[in-house]
Amino acid sequence: MKNFLLILILSLLSCSCFAQTEPKNEKEKSEMKPSKNEDGEWELTVIDPQFDYFLNAIAKPISQYSESYLKNRNTLLVSEWNSYYFSGRYRNIIESSIDYDPKEKYGVKFEYKLYQVFAYVNWKYGLKMNGLSGSDTTRH
Repeated sequence: MKNFLLILILSLLSCSCFAQTEPKNEKEKSEMKPSKNEDGEWELTVIDPQFDYFLNAIAKPISQYSESYLKNRNTLLVSEWNSYYFSGRYRNIIESSIDYDPKEKYGVKFEYKLYQVFAYVNWKYGLKMNGLSGSDTTRH
């Protein structure tokens, strides 16, 4: 069930920011890559209904973060996430790597939602990630 929910969260289809690539051979790992929607903006769609609850009732509002803060945190979190993925740690939660370019200007909405995906995984599954701020790591 955890794997299914995580796949739903991170697959992010339909004008999403990630497109899952199929491995060309057994050695190639699964990877999610950001993409732009038809308006040229980076967009993140999370299908898990509990994520919407988390975003609206538990997560701090977007106004509490600056874009640069979120970008710095997401850079650390994506690195940590990918490290867990490539080491095989937390296989029951992390099933693919994330292709995230810290030089790209994704926008505050994208950065906020991506950051909240990491906070959500912490909240729902208890996965401790060093890149999350202390107030975003508490389990409610």
